[in-house]
Amino acid sequence: MTGIFTDNGDRCGWPQAILFDLDGTLIDSVPDIAAAVNELLAQDGLSALQLDTVRSMIGNGVKKLVERAYVSSGKPVEGDELDQVTDRMMAIYGKHLTQHTTMMAGAMEMVVAYHSARVKIGVVTNKPESFTHEILKHFGLDAYVDVVVGGDTGPVRKPAPDKLFHALSEVGLSASRALMVGDSPADIGAAKAALMASIAVRGGYTNVPADELGADRVISSLLELPAAIEALKELA
Repeated sequence: MTGIFTDNGDRCGWPQAILFDLDGTLIDSVPDIAAAVNELLAQDGLSALQLDTVRSMIGNGVKKLVERAYVSSGKPVEGDELDQVTDRMMAIYGKHLTQHTTMMAGAMEMVVAYHSARVKIGVVTNKPESFTHEILKHFGLDAYVDVVVGGDTGPVRKPAPDKLFHALSEVGLSASRALMVGDSPADIGAAKAALMASIAVRGGYTNVPADELGADRVISSLLELPAAIEALKELA
């Protein structure tokens, strides 16, 4: 845990910012994403994919999801065609972002609790920023989030650290004063690249078990976040 805490900061004040991933961490969006993917595939005469199959494809943004879906369906798309199909997917998904999506256990409680404790709350996701804002507003989370960084915000996507740095610059904090909470290799990889502490949440969207992502701590529910944070402080 060396390097997480700044020399002039004490453990009691850490973290000053928590950056959350969205899909698979704060929300379970697979039902709506899968419905959009299957509507897209149906337009091209392709068979629907199972929910768990789509779940395994989520990560690294909508374009990568579309690419994986078409490969799985036996009709790979690339280049300009992939861009066009991705645009169609965005239009379809944008019409029902929250029809079947639910919040993950503990998401509201933890965001509200840490916001009330004056911890800066960020959402850093590879999902488009406009979609992210709409989803956060739908669930009432927007009132507690200080910064949102989406897949199209500008910086390179996770697992590069750029979006994490961008979020922290918006709230005026360094990586040593922050914590990344996510469910996938992209989330934990970004935190590692940023030299930021990280906590992985089991039950999200990843083909790599949460316990194997290399996070500083692994939890089964966001409700376990406070205890995990305290454990990280003890290790420092």
